[in-house]
Order: sequence, then C-alpha cells, then structure tokens
Amino acid sequence: MLMLVKSLGLTTAFLCLLMSGAQAADVDKAVAARKAAMQLRGFYISQLAAMAKGKVAYDAKKATMAANSLLAVSTLDASAMWVPGSGTDKLGTKTRAKPEIWSTYPKIADEGKAMTAALENMVTVAGNGLDALRSSIGPVGKACGSCHETFRAPKN
Repeated sequence: MLMLVKSLGLTTAFLCLLMSGAQAADVDKAVAARKAAMQLRGFYISQLAAMAKGKVAYDAKKATMAANSLLAVSTLDASAMWVPGSGTDKLGTKTRAKPEIWSTYPKIADEGKAMTAALENMVTVAGNGLDALRSSIGPVGKACGSCHETFRAPKN
C-alpha cells in the first residue's frame, strides 16, 4: 500500500510539473503572439508614416491597404495573448507589458476603443489624398502612445 501511495505521489508530482511546463509554454506563446501583432502594427503604421512625412511618395492604394491591414490586426480578438501573469512582474524583461494591464482592466479596454475609432477614421480617409492621411495619422499615434505610456514598460 505504501508503495502505491508513493507511486501516486510521484505520478501526481510529475503531472504537476508537466502541467506547469505546459502553462509556461502557453504564456511564452501568448507573449510571442502579442509581440508579433505589435510588429505587424508597426509594419503598417511605418508605411503610412513614411507617406505622411514625405519619405516615400503618397500612393492612395497602398495607403488604403496599409490602413485596412492595420485596422484588421488591431481588431483581432487578442484576449488569449494577454494571459494574466504574463507581465513584467512575472516575466521580467521577456515582456514590456506592465501588470497594470490586468489590475485596471476597463482602462485598457477604453484605450483599445480609442485606437479602433482612430483607425476606422483612417481607413475612411487614407485613400483621399496626402492631407487626409496626415490628418488621420495623429489620432492613431496618440492612441498608440497613450496605451504604451500607461501599460508598457520602457526598454531596458
């Protein structure tokens, strides 16, 4: 009987280790996914910013494509990427996500709504000329910056 109890104890301990490893892998995947989403956002906004700053020629078709793509990436259901415990308090420099994301939840949801509204406006005007693009990029940048200032730790 003692041997069975010890065996069950070891099996339980082993399963717990496997599960904690799987949870760690899930957290790592979530962090990697949200970093990838941020890279995609950066990719598209950099195209739009280059046009707005005159670094590349304005192209209505490309501006519209980039704005639509930026909106699409930004409106994905990313809830699975924001796993509680995947902030700097638990992962250190593996992420820049501050733990305030989870403790002040409604605030970050409001930030997301502001971003979506700014992007929806950009989508409607990005193809209507350089001045229209320029007028829409400021609110998008403001929405990005507001969230980053509040919920993203500085680079180390």
